[in-house]
Amino acid sequence: MAKDNSFDIVSQIDLQEVDNAINQSSKEISQRFDLKGTNTTVERNDTEISINAPDDMKLKNVVDILQTKLTQRGISLKALEYGKIEHALGGRAKQVIKLQQGIDKDQAKKITTLIKDSKIKVQASIQGESVRVSGKNRDDLQAAIQLLKEADLPMNLQFTNYR
Repeated sequence: MAKDNSFDIVSQIDLQEVDNAINQSSKEISQRFDLKGTNTTVERNDTEISINAPDDMKLKNVVDILQTKLTQRGISLKALEYGKIEHALGGRAKQVIKLQQGIDKDQAKKITTLIKDSKIKVQASIQGESVRVSGKNRDDLQAAIQLLKEADLPMNLQFTNYR
């Protein structure tokens, strides 16, 4: 009797790496000539990064620095959801960036329909914030992984528990 092979599709972020990227960004902000002494801050609260800068241009520079540091630390920029730039008193600008953890139901349905429409002999099922893909043949599972990598979905996907 052949046993089923399976893997899970998840969307997770290593928050320690995010903290490291934020710390590196803060260090660079304190040392850069155009941002030194401007009271620009980058902070993380649970699943949000808040950036506070004196004006829009400096805010965009800080976002660029943060994106560079995140990609250097191996965090995909697809996991970030940018909020609107808010203007506060004194001309200051603030932006909140949400970190996307987990796969929501709509995206999970898109993933399962994408797999089912591909006619690969695997089954996809939604399990909370992840999608489990199972099948008898490991080659079919590899084909499903390749299909999802090429699909260019608007989120960061990892493939775990490959058995």
